[in-house]
Amino acid sequence: MGDREIDQQLVERAQHGDKHAFELLVAKYQRKLGRLLSRFIRNPTEVEDVSQEAFIKAYRALPTFRGESAFYTWLYRIGINTAKNYLVTQGRRAPTTTQFDNEEAEGFEDAEQLRSSTTPESELASKQIAETVNKAIEELPEELKSAIMLREIEGMSYEDIANLMNCPIGTVRSRIFRAREAIAGKLRPLLGTNKDTRW
Repeated sequence: MGDREIDQQLVERAQHGDKHAFELLVAKYQRKLGRLLSRFIRNPTEVEDVSQEAFIKAYRALPTFRGESAFYTWLYRIGINTAKNYLVTQGRRAPTTTQFDNEEAEGFEDAEQLRSSTTPESELASKQIAETVNKAIEELPEELKSAIMLREIEGMSYEDIANLMNCPIGTVRSRIFRAREAIAGKLRPLLGTNKDTRW
């Protein structure tokens, strides 16, 4: 049985009043949702509060969950909306994009050689790569930016991204391909890789 089917069974049990089933969903997705929200809200205590509020909203809205998308996709939407509402009430603007840190930037294949070395030169190169990746993502059109973030940062499946973005899987694949090409184009001069190098 796949992850989605297990989640669906837990949701159905929770919808019939089984609180323990919902607690299992919270335990499964708490850290993942926290990581997602920390891209919008920097303070860990606030992240915890907003995460808790998102789970409360999800629990209250559970009767309306029909299983048309994966539970995490549905929870993800609630979490993002809760974070944005929180930032508005705090008088802060929700970011239109989130920042990668060096570790994530080094997750790209082209940067593999930087991972094991910690010389000042490699740290500088690593910082430049992170900044280049950030800038490249920042400059992407919104639909490409969202698709690549959901895939690479959240690790969501193409199917879930298609549900979340309300478009066909082919469109999602195309957007992710175009986003990767744009980022690779910006990284090539830094890494000295040729145009045929793929991620």
